[in-house]
Amino acid sequence: MVDDSEAPQWPPIDSSVPHSARIWNYWLGGKDNYPIDRAVGEDIKKVFPGIVLTALADRAFLGRVVWHLVNEVGIRQFLDIGTGLPTVDNTHEVAQRIAPECRIVYVDNDPLVLTHARALLTSSAEGATAYIDADVHDPEHILAQARETLDFDRPVAIMLLGIVHFILDDEEAQAIIKRLLDAVPSGSYLAMTHACDFVNAEEIHANIREWNQHGTPKMTVRSYDQVSRLFDGLELVEPGLVSLPRWRPEASLWGEPPELPGICALARKP
Repeated sequence: MVDDSEAPQWPPIDSSVPHSARIWNYWLGGKDNYPIDRAVGEDIKKVFPGIVLTALADRAFLGRVVWHLVNEVGIRQFLDIGTGLPTVDNTHEVAQRIAPECRIVYVDNDPLVLTHARALLTSSAEGATAYIDADVHDPEHILAQARETLDFDRPVAIMLLGIVHFILDDEEAQAIIKRLLDAVPSGSYLAMTHACDFVNAEEIHANIREWNQHGTPKMTVRSYDQVSRLFDGLELVEPGLVSLPRWRPEASLWGEPPELPGICALARKP
């Protein structure tokens, strides 16, 4: 349980400025957002109607990849960076449902996410959860704080879902990912989702322009090859780097799911 008397003081929430976590929450059908977030969310939907399906597909990937990591690989530790606002089946809920001893560290830098951190700290008695107020651009701080909960001598799954496209510079994105992976041992994993222009390129670029005009933080879209390079040195797990709904989807009578302009992959550190 979080003791209010011991809680640090974080920056105040500015409800006049739209924020990615709150807009994403709106697209997922959540209620933890402000009128400005809903207005920008609607503007982006007009430019790119498929954004809601993409947001839902990103969330569904989280559930499938955590299930795979815990149930089929045996991972028991997660570093979830760019957590976003709590919703149904957060990482610790999926993981601890299978293995109650799982330990999860969440990282985000939106004050509104912090106010909901209690929902992310409802760990099973056997496991543990923690929340770090930090920016993905500062991996050293993240790693230092995460070590208080996670054992970096044992495999860790690093979750970067919908966060790397907010790192605008390619070299910086590669350097941050490398630093995070350097801190964890062989047998650790990287799960990532990223905005990509390999389908509906015109729409997705228009969506990014709309976002960067009104939203915060600014974001970029990368090509399939650019995202692929972010996994250099890692062993991609089948089916590799694919559209969000096509990573190990549940069997369906309607065949393969449609492609969306967001891609995902899971990869193992050798």
